[in-house]
Amino acid sequence: MPPLHVIMPVKDSPVTTVEAIEALLSSPGIDLTVYNDFSTQENTAMLADMAAGRGFELHNWADHTDHPSPNYRLTLIDAQRRALSDGAHLVIVESDVTVSPGTLGLMASAVRPGVGMVAAVTVDETGSVNFPYLYASRMSGGTVATTRRLSFCCTLLSNELLRAFDFSQLDPSKQWFDVAISHRSRQLGFTNLLQLDNAVLHRPHSSRPWKRMKYTSPLRYYIQKIFQRRDRI
Repeated sequence: MPPLHVIMPVKDSPVTTVEAIEALLSSPGIDLTVYNDFSTQENTAMLADMAAGRGFELHNWADHTDHPSPNYRLTLIDAQRRALSDGAHLVIVESDVTVSPGTLGLMASAVRPGVGMVAAVTVDETGSVNFPYLYASRMSGGTVATTRRLSFCCTLLSNELLRAFDFSQLDPSKQWFDVAISHRSRQLGFTNLLQLDNAVLHRPHSSRPWKRMKYTSPLRYYIQKIFQRRDRI
């Protein structure tokens, strides 16, 4: 089985980030890189101390680019390069997601030739399926092929997909790429899988709380989305 390169994009949200990193490091054989996307000085220092003590790699985008946050495209391009150099699958875990020790192994075990992406379903504190997989709340258990988009909350991108699609082709005018890569995976003939029995705890938008306005104040959200060109998918 190819190795797993695990990445976590981080933008502040120190409480959920620490929980997410500690949960990941409880999984066996983790090669973790945290991409710090212009967090505050205080939170950047916290990440540096944690990286030194826990042994993961910290990549501060502030040391490499003046492109403003979010830098998801740069993160994906760099992570793809590293994974391909080691013949690895790429696993993305967001900083508002808490995994279990067996989560990543279950995703990796589902990879077969022709599988592009494998995602763990997200749930809230009560165990109910939540955003962004509400469409799966009525599905039965198991691992199912889906034509719907897979979020990057907790998702494996197979080495086969990484070799087939160069992430430098991603549209630089966009900010988020889960929809684009999900669609491109299927266009290339890959199957995308959602694991309904492999749940992770998700606290949506902990790192970018303004996005919660989509549910609490949709008018304000769409004004910012349109006029401030935020949340471009």
